[in-house]
Amino acid sequence: MTDRPDCIFRIRTVLKRTGLSRSSLYRKMQSGAFPPSVRISIRCVGWRESAIDAWMQNPIFYEEPHR
Repeated sequence: MTDRPDCIFRIRTVLKRTGLSRSSLYRKMQSGAFPPSVRISIRCVGWRESAIDAWMQNPIFYEEPHR
């Protein structure tokens, strides 16, 4: 475990890191095959770095953890 805080990535960073298109990312989110976004402000969302890293370790078999 690291002491580094979990960063929040904006969509451009997520798209660059994953190689997904914007429409593919939202389609995967809707089906539960990609981590959900977190609200930063009224008109702004982001994704937790740890969630993106978990998805990138095994994108084909990723399932959203049950809350």
